[in-house]
This record gives sequence, structure tokens and C-alpha cells, in this order.
Amino acid sequence: MSGPNVRRAKRFLRNKLAIVGFTLLILLLVFCFIGPLFYHTEQVLTALKEGRLKPGVNGHPLGTDDLGYDLLGRLMLAGQTSLVIGLAAGVLATLIGTLWGAIAGYAGGWIEAVMMRVVDAGIAIPALFLLVVAAAITTPSVPMLILVIGLVSWLVPARLMRAESVALKGRAYVESMRLMGGGNLRAIGRHIIPNAIGTVIVNATFQIADAVLLVAYVSFLGLGIPPPAANWGGMLSDGLTYAHDGAWWLILPPGLLIVMTVCAFNFIGDGLRDAFDVKFGGH
Repeated sequence: MSGPNVRRAKRFLRNKLAIVGFTLLILLLVFCFIGPLFYHTEQVLTALKEGRLKPGVNGHPLGTDDLGYDLLGRLMLAGQTSLVIGLAAGVLATLIGTLWGAIAGYAGGWIEAVMMRVVDAGIAIPALFLLVVAAAITTPSVPMLILVIGLVSWLVPARLMRAESVALKGRAYVESMRLMGGGNLRAIGRHIIPNAIGTVIVNATFQIADAVLLVAYVSFLGLGIPPPAANWGGMLSDGLTYAHDGAWWLILPPGLLIVMTVCAFNFIGDGLRDAFDVKFGGH
């Protein structure tokens, strides 16, 4: 590991909340993806006779939902869906936004003006509204939600990357590359984006957190992935139906996992921001 990377790692490790977030993320990934290998439950066939059992009854640590699904096993299955969509959509949004912003900032002139007006117009439309419309006219699925969330979430990364690109294109090493006959694609791919990688990585963590929340929002409105698939937002929505009956175990666990996931990525993002910012921690 090179000197700058060592310093960044040290600055990241000095951020206690970042360590908490990283630890939370590892625990969530282990719970959702490794947990089912050891805790086997039926998550396809319903068992209505065992519907809404309280935690600890009939060998169900967290009880069951209204269809008789073991809630602990359901949380693991739902977590896989929520995390996969959140991670993939966040990465997709970051990639699109990074390329769009880098090209706009480097090109300048009327090209930049047109490209950034597209971004401004997109930001004016609420992402949740676009998601609801997309979910209403198509059958929700994991690939569809990844694509739609990615396509409505790239606008903020694009604005951030455009600002970075404008600042970097005037640097001496970019000018030298131009004088040596380097093309625009080389400038963007070899100099602009690599030197803005800190901003890109930090923003990606926030994009993933936002994507997890958007999945929860859409599912909470009843427009998520249909059964037997599950995600935490859908579980929360289903659990509210029985909130007045005192079935707290249907609401609290998925709600806590959503909050923990979003906090984990936000804490990691804060730590990475400090790590890539030379104002934090010095040498």
C-alpha cells in the first residue's frame, strides 16, 4: 500500500463512526447472505395456521408474519433483496453520473450548458414520483428496480463530478497531456476521473444509502417486488396492517434494519470523506 493510501486508511480508522458503520455493514452482510446457510426456513409455501405467532413460540425466535413465514428467516431473505438493489443501483447511479459530469465539465461551452440543463430538469422531478410511475406501469422486479433507481439517482453525482471536472481540466498535467497530442477521452479517463476518485467513492456510499431508502419507500407504498420475494420496506408495510393488534415484531425488526443499513453507509461515507480530504488529519 502506497504512502497516500496508508494515510487515508489511518484517517478513516480514526473516525469512530466510520468504524461503527463498517462493522454494521459487515454484520448485515453476514446476517443476510450467510445466515440462511445455517438458519433454514420455509419462505415460499405459506403456513396460515402459524400466522402472527409471537416471538419464541413454536421455535420461531422473532415470531411469524400473517402468512406464517418465520420472521427471522424472512428478514434474511428480504435483506438480500434490499442490499442487492441498493448496492447495484447506487453503483449504477454513480457510474452514470460520473461519466456525464466529467464529460460536461471537461467539454465546457454549449455542450456543458445542454448537459447540465438536462440534470437540472431531472432534479426538479422527485425521484419517488418517477419510481412510483415506473412501478405502476411495469411489473416490479429486482433488475427493473435497479435500473429505475439508478436512472433517477445519477443527477447529484453528475453535478458533483462536473464541478470536479471543471476544476481539474485546467491543471498542468492535463494541459501537458493536450500539448503531447492526447485526446479528450484520454484526458477524461486517465486524468479527470482518477483524480476525482475520492469524490466519486464518497458519493457512491451516499447513493447506496439513498437507494436502500428508495426501495423501502416504493415497497412501503405497495409497489415493490411481489411475493414470495420480500424486502424490508414491504415487510414494514405489511406489518403496519396489524400494528393496532399489538404485533410489534412485524414492524420493529425491519424498521431497525433499514435504519441500521442507511446509518452504516452514511457513517462509512463520512469516514471516506475525511480520509480523502487532506484538511482532516494531516499526515
